[in-house]
Amino acid sequence: RESQVELREHIDSLATELCRINEDQKVALDLDPYVKKLLNARRRVVLVNNILQNAQERLRRLNHSVAKETVRRRAMLEAAGGYPQGLPGK
Repeated sequence: RESQVELREHIDSLATELCRINEDQKVALDLDPYVKKLLNARRRVVLVNNILQNAQERLRRLNHSVAKETVRRRAMLEAAGGYPQGLPGK
């Protein structure tokens, strides 16, 4: 996540620098296509970051549910008189 934020910041600063260079040049260079490419790359970075954050949140919720279910089943087994033969107790 940190690398994506850093990349996004670099893309923004490069786009700003290209615009500044374009304004300072006596010869008009068409840097708009490059700026648009940078902005498109930034948008893709943001999209990937959102996808990764969503996947991480789903994984966190899944791990929480698995832990909860494990505790519930362990409590059921202990209430029924311990672990059945052949199952390791943890």
